[in-house]
Amino acid sequence: MEELKNLLNKSENGYAKLTEEQRAEMNGYCKRYAAFLDACKTEREATAWAVTAAMSNGFKPLVSGMTLNPGDKVFYNNRNKSILLAVIGQESLAKGANICASHIDSPRLDLKPNPLYEDAEIAYFKTHYYGGVKKYQWATIPLAIHGVVYRADGKMIDITIGEDDTDPVLYVSDLLPHLAADQMQKPAAKVIEGEQMNVILGTEPLCGEEGDTVKLHILKFLNEKYGITEADFLSAELTIVPAGKCREVGLDRSLLGAYGHDDRVCAYAQMEPLFHMGTPKHTAVCILADKEEIGSVGISGMKSQVFEYFMETLCDIQGVKLRDCFAHSFCMSADVTNAFDPNFPEVSDRRNNSKLNYGVAICKYTGSRGKAGASDASAEAMGHIRSTLNNAGVLWQIATLGKVDQGGGGTVAGYMADRNIVTVDAGVPVIAMHAPIEVVSKLDCYMTMLACKAIYLA
Repeated sequence: MEELKNLLNKSENGYAKLTEEQRAEMNGYCKRYAAFLDACKTEREATAWAVTAAMSNGFKPLVSGMTLNPGDKVFYNNRNKSILLAVIGQESLAKGANICASHIDSPRLDLKPNPLYEDAEIAYFKTHYYGGVKKYQWATIPLAIHGVVYRADGKMIDITIGEDDTDPVLYVSDLLPHLAADQMQKPAAKVIEGEQMNVILGTEPLCGEEGDTVKLHILKFLNEKYGITEADFLSAELTIVPAGKCREVGLDRSLLGAYGHDDRVCAYAQMEPLFHMGTPKHTAVCILADKEEIGSVGISGMKSQVFEYFMETLCDIQGVKLRDCFAHSFCMSADVTNAFDPNFPEVSDRRNNSKLNYGVAICKYTGSRGKAGASDASAEAMGHIRSTLNNAGVLWQIATLGKVDQGGGGTVAGYMADRNIVTVDAGVPVIAMHAPIEVVSKLDCYMTMLACKAIYLA
């Protein structure tokens, strides 16, 4: 009877099942993940990190016509904004590949093309928010600037300000409560307007000059430090992100709080097992895409042809048709989902929502209001991922993104399924998704990495 009870009672907090060895592995893994997060706050930084890590683990750039044998490791750097990696399997690509796909962009503030101005003797950057954000959350917190500037002389300049302990930080202001009577009557979406998300840069004038002297002082600093002029902003890619490092959350240190868990938590979970993999049965493919937060568009998004380019290059080397490879492949679209938050129980279906510490969350479908925009996995696809994770001893749970008519969201899964690839969503449950600081469980991070490893080796 006890054995039957345990079999039927499949839902249990993961800490009850962790061995001491697994706990040690989990903590070590999460330290490495936190270091990755601290180093990679933009998709460009994540791609550069992945290229360096891949090459140090034996990966080589994929070149059309090169000879590839089982166990060989290759990657393709897509314009420094996304990356694709593969470990060649024992079987022909005609029998398909095992794919994990995630994204490495996160909600943020992007600088406008002409961002720098002065008003009331305060210098500002004008921004345009990127992705789904609650705008009011970005006011009154320490901010940093990350990105590159392509100067008129053709030199690319990397800029990061606000992350070192000795750096200044940037800031978006808000009203004091004493004068906010009208503001407090506005809906949350209007408390801070998009055009009010202007970043404070400084207040000291450049003495002896006329006009916007505070702005001139900022330009002087930028020119002396980076050799850039105001015109160079036209060919810049600069973003404003929360300043600071990933921190352990909770007195028991069981959680991680940081900017950009969505979706770099799944991106790192895909990379680590691939870097240290031997020769899999089927070719293992890792996709780290850009632009998911704004619809997976553009040359570095999942809708682009770069995935076809990468896979067709691999298939041509083996004399395989790309369509045959896709038809026999499996993809785990690794993206985060919402963790049940008892502070806001009204938006979730307790019976179907993912929870912290219960393992990687498998989503049969995402979408919103009638599954609009979802990639709805079949029973066969769900059976495959279920048995694969069970056989590998990975803790997992089922998840849906909130109540039926409450809202919802999407992932890159639909774009993979459109390619005739069997696809299932799975990933890490998150508290306060898309906030400047998101929270995840260490256990769920670790189990998601083990899930990616299991999929690669299936």
